[in-house]
Amino acid sequence: MELSLSQKMKISIFLLYFLVGTVSAQEIFYNVIAYGAKGDGKTNNTKAINAAVDAAAENGGGTVYFPAGDYLSYTIHMKSNISLHLDQGAVLIGDKEVEGTGYDLPGDTTWYSKFQDFGHSYWKNSLIYGDGLHDIAIKGNGMIWGKGLYTHDKPDIKGSGNKAIALKNCYNVTIRDISILHGGHFCILATGVDNLIIDNVRADADRDGFDIDCCKNVVISNCIINSPTDDGLCLKSSFALGYARPTENVTITNCQVYGYDHGSLMNGTFKTEFIDEAPGANHAITGRLKLGTESNGGFKNITVSNCVFERSRGIVIETADGGVIEDILFDNITMRDVTDTPFFIRLNARMRGPEGVPVGVCRRVTISNLNVYDVGGRPKSPELGAGMVMGIPGHYIEDLTLDNIRIYYRGGASKEAIDKEVPQNINMYPDPYRWHSMPAYGIYFRYVKGLRVNNVVLRYLNRDERPAFILDDVHNASFNHIDAQKGEGAPQFILKNVSNISIHDVNGLDDTKIEKVEKKKL
Repeated sequence: MELSLSQKMKISIFLLYFLVGTVSAQEIFYNVIAYGAKGDGKTNNTKAINAAVDAAAENGGGTVYFPAGDYLSYTIHMKSNISLHLDQGAVLIGDKEVEGTGYDLPGDTTWYSKFQDFGHSYWKNSLIYGDGLHDIAIKGNGMIWGKGLYTHDKPDIKGSGNKAIALKNCYNVTIRDISILHGGHFCILATGVDNLIIDNVRADADRDGFDIDCCKNVVISNCIINSPTDDGLCLKSSFALGYARPTENVTITNCQVYGYDHGSLMNGTFKTEFIDEAPGANHAITGRLKLGTESNGGFKNITVSNCVFERSRGIVIETADGGVIEDILFDNITMRDVTDTPFFIRLNARMRGPEGVPVGVCRRVTISNLNVYDVGGRPKSPELGAGMVMGIPGHYIEDLTLDNIRIYYRGGASKEAIDKEVPQNINMYPDPYRWHSMPAYGIYFRYVKGLRVNNVVLRYLNRDERPAFILDDVHNASFNHIDAQKGEGAPQFILKNVSNISIHDVNGLDDTKIEKVEKKKL
C-alpha cells in the first residue's frame, strides 16, 4: 500500500521519538525524505529541502531533519525558528552549477561594495543562506561538504557559489557539532549576527574557516579548524552592512587552529606535503587567528583563551580602516611550527572606507601565558620570525602588556640583518610577509606608548646575531624578569628615540632607567 505524504511524515516523527531520546514532546521534525529528497549523491535536492524548510516555517518553526545519506543541493533558504539537523552519516553537499542553474545570484551592487572584498559584500550565493532571521540553528553530527563551491569570487559564472554558511543581520544563532569540509571562500560567514554560538564544530577549509564580521555577543568554543591557505578563525568589522559596526563581546575558548594540507584534518591524516617556501606569497601556509584586516568598526571586549595553534601564522591584531581596538585579552595559548611570527599587532592607515574617517586606535591589549616553539626562519627568509608590534608616525599602540611568554625561534640570521631598514607601509594591506624580515630576532616595537613586558623567555634554535628587542619611538615602557638568549657581541636591546624606559632583572644587564635617548645599544 502506498503511503501518503502526511503518513510518511508521521512515521518519520514517530521513529525519531524512539531514536533521539532527548526529543521533547513539543518538537516536530520535518524529514527531507518526506518532501522528495534523495540521499543518493546524484539527485539535486534544492526544491525538496526548501519545501521542508517552508513547511516548518508555516507551522511556526521546527527541525528540518537529514537522515544518513548524501544530499546534493544549491542554496537553502533558512527561516526564523528553524533548525537544520544533520544526523550521523548525513552529508549535505554543495552541488556544482550547471549551465547557469545553481546557487542564488550574489545580489545587487551597493555604493559601499568597494570597501570590502567581493566575498564580504554578498551572501546569497551560498549553500545555506539567511538574512534578517532569528532563533535558528545548524547542528547534528553530520557534515557539510562544499564540493561545488569556489574558493574565489566567480561573478562571471552564473549560479556559482562560494560560501558554505552565510548569515546576515540575524540574532540568536547556534551552530553546533557539525563538520564542514571545503567550505569555499568561507565555511561560516556571519555578518551582523548577534547572540551567536559556534560550538564543537570541525572545519577543514579551502580558505577561511570562520569569519565573524560586525557581530556582538559571540561564543566560539571547542572547535577544530584547519585552514592552510587563509585565515582559520577571523574576526572582522567591515563596512559590508553599509555602516561601521564593531565586533564586540566575543569569547573564543578551547579551540585548535591548524595549517595542515586541505582535507587532512577530516580524514585524520594531518598531512604536511604543501611546503611554504615563498615568503612573499599571499596564500602560503596561514591557519591563524586574526582580528582584521577589515576593521572599519573596530574590535572591543574580546577574550581568547586555552587555544592550540600548529603549522600556522599565530595571532594577528590589526586596525587598518579607522576602527578602535580596545580591551583585548589572549591567555593560555600554545603554538608549534609557526611560519612567520607568533604575534603581529598593527595600527596603520589603509583606510578602505568612506572618506573623512580618522586613523584608528589600538589600546589595552594583553597577551599572557603564551608558549611558542619553532617560529619563523624558513629557508628562504631566515630573518622572519620576530613578534611585531607597530603603529605609524603620530599614531601609537597604547597600553600593551606581554606577560609570562616563552618563545623558541628558529633563528639563523647574521648581524648584517640588524641594519635592515623597516619600511613604514603606512597605507598597505598589513601582513607580516610584507616586511620580509626584522632586525630583531625576538620582538620589534615601533610607535608604542605604555608597554609592559614581564616574565619573558626568548631562545633561538640556530645561531642568531640580532638583538632580542628593538624599541623604535617607544615611550613609558618597562621590562621585568627577562631571560633572552644573546649571541656573543650582540646587544640585548637597540633603543631609538625612546623615553622613560625601565629595565629590571634582564639577563646580562644591570637594572637601569632611561629618561630619554636618541640611540643606544644595551
